[in-house]
Amino acid sequence: MVEEIITALSRFKSLFVIARNSSFTFKGRAVDIKEVGRRLGVRYVLEGSVRKASGKVRITGQLVDAVTGAHIWVDRFERDLTDIFGLQDEVTVAVVSAIHPKLLQTEIAEAARRRPKNLTAYDLYLRAAQHYYPMTREGVAEAISLARRALELDPRFGVVAALAGLCHMNNVLFGYADDPNFEREEAIRLSRYALSVDDDDPDTLAMAAATSAFMVGDSEREIEIAERAVKLNPNSHQAWNGRGWVYTIAVQPEEALRSFERAVRLSPVDPLLYRPFTGMGVALIELRRFDEAVVAGKKALRQHPYSSAYRCLAAAFAHLGRDAEAREWAAHVLKVDPAFTISAWIARGGQSRWKLYTEGLRKAGLPE
Repeated sequence: MVEEIITALSRFKSLFVIARNSSFTFKGRAVDIKEVGRRLGVRYVLEGSVRKASGKVRITGQLVDAVTGAHIWVDRFERDLTDIFGLQDEVTVAVVSAIHPKLLQTEIAEAARRRPKNLTAYDLYLRAAQHYYPMTREGVAEAISLARRALELDPRFGVVAALAGLCHMNNVLFGYADDPNFEREEAIRLSRYALSVDDDDPDTLAMAAATSAFMVGDSEREIEIAERAVKLNPNSHQAWNGRGWVYTIAVQPEEALRSFERAVRLSPVDPLLYRPFTGMGVALIELRRFDEAVVAGKKALRQHPYSSAYRCLAAAFAHLGRDAEAREWAAHVLKVDPAFTISAWIARGGQSRWKLYTEGLRKAGLPE
């Protein structure tokens, strides 16, 4: 099981994971976590135990900051001891999907405390991600600024170039752009640049594929990139979310829905969870599963109130014939984006192929 977890964690390029032969030198010994961190040269230590009784197995795990000794994450898993290989897979996914987003949030908080003059390219990337998460006009602008500073320090930092591309894409999609053509060109340029300098990082691939899907629309190529991302790291929330949006733009809602559901399972506490829930809403509308689309849209809103979720709810309620609720959510769309029109929204990105979704927006009374 330890080998499975080490293998899964090592697929995240942002993590430096010590090999089993080194970490196992501490097995069965009472050791100080801070000493383990110093000996292995790591910031965080994952430790745990396995106990068996009456056909059941109980596994505990905890992630500890080796510098401060603080607990970052603690959990317990109890399962029937029937299919040992299935059990190993299940626990591995549960541990990895909890650890990676928790570590990222911890590192973001650490970077935010550092003095600006002491920031490295990685610190700048973490700060850019923090500003990107809320999807506000000001946040996206600051994320672009920080990402550019990171690229000046490390021009081959592929994932930060991909993040900057996503930010420029969002300026187009959310109507933030003063010059949409420039923002579109920058989104495409940066996503292509990211792939040129780092084409084997799953998160870079996923972000670049999603950006290209909205800004270019070469579905065959974008699907190929997205599939490679999930193959490189099947435990990456980012990879499955990117794959979902690529298949959404390609109007393959079954595959899109499968991807978004996998993304949610892999990172159920992710700060960007509203993105796959919104994507699920779009896919479910195209599949005529309107009641389920309402549920997905409301889950997205509980994570983060933003215009895409409002549009999803307006369209879903309109298809259900619940006109009052449809118009209520359409009013929310116009409140956050007063200049919204369906034609302008279609022109921003690849949504022109979402036939039922667009029809729902019209039924909800949004301006043409």
